[in-house]
Formats: sequence, C-alpha cells, structure tokens
Amino acid sequence: MPVKKHTRIAAFDDGKFTFREGTVPLVCIIARLPAYVEGAIVTKCTVDGMDATETVCAVIQKSRFREQIRAIMLDGIACGGFNVFDIDTIGDATALPVVCVTRRPPDITSIRAALSKHFDDWEYRYGLLTAHRSVQLKGKNWKLYATWRGMSEVDVRELIDSSIVRGNYPEALRQAHIFASALTSGESRGKA
Repeated sequence: MPVKKHTRIAAFDDGKFTFREGTVPLVCIIARLPAYVEGAIVTKCTVDGMDATETVCAVIQKSRFREQIRAIMLDGIACGGFNVFDIDTIGDATALPVVCVTRRPPDITSIRAALSKHFDDWEYRYGLLTAHRSVQLKGKNWKLYATWRGMSEVDVRELIDSSIVRGNYPEALRQAHIFASALTSGESRGKA
C-alpha cells in the first residue's frame, strides 16, 4: 500500500487502567495524514482480557469512515495490560494493513515470564506477541519500533514518517493517547 498525501488511518490507544476497574477505554482517532482529525471513536476493552482484537475489528467495520480508511495503527501490540491484538485477524477481518508502533523494543524475556506467571493461556498470548518481528525503523527525526502486516517495510516507514507532525511519534496515536488518558484521569498525562 503506497502512502499517498492525505491517506486516512485509524489510530488506537488505550487509557490508564487499574486491575480493580476491569476495563480500559480504547480510543480510535480517524485522521487524514499528517494530522487532520476527522473523527473519534471511544470503546472499551477488558483489562488483561482477550477482546482487543474483536473490539478493533468492530470499530472499523461499524465506522462511517470505513470505506476511506487505508491502514490501522496501534500503539503497541496489546492494550489494557496483556489484552493482545491479533494483527493477522484484524488485517483479515478489515482487509487493511495493520501497524503496531512503540518507542522501545519489546523485552521478550520479561514479557514471557509475566505471561507464564499470570495466564493459563500464556502460550497463545505469547504467540500473538511474537508472530511478527519487531523492527527498528528510522526517519528524519525519529526512531521507533514497529510490527506490521499487509505493507512493505518501505511503506510502513513512509506511513510513520507521513504521520509525524512535531516530535517523534505519529500524531494520530499521540492524539488517541491524549483522549484516552483524559477519559481515565480527567486530564491527559504522559507520552503516547
């Protein structure tokens, strides 16, 4: 999928959560690159659950922007703790490329240890987390890690580069983070 000027993406990030509450807000920003917000969708996922994949699919499939969206961008490969996104299922269900972006490389050893300690289905979750390789990508003023399906590495780099306005993180993900954080804390906090 070559990235064109004003490509529309759906960018998802979750809010701050506690295990006591049981759910976490998941915000989707529909943006025309680089930063024109056309819509926002708020939903929820279960903390440490297994509903993140179906939630993203439902948001995309029900959105009035569905026909214009050209890619899905996720802040990381999981939300609400270890509610892991299955990017292959999301890609197949929506017929869209899926890109997961993080600032730091995943610490696979620590992740595996945490999963095996806390989850009966840890091997399944671990398999989703490691199904696609995390690759360090660099642009003009940014260095991020990405996992993806449905696009070439060149197109992923171009998509990220086209979505950065100021700083070093995709603007739509930054905005999703701000909204999700404000929903849980009353005021946005921290970096996307």
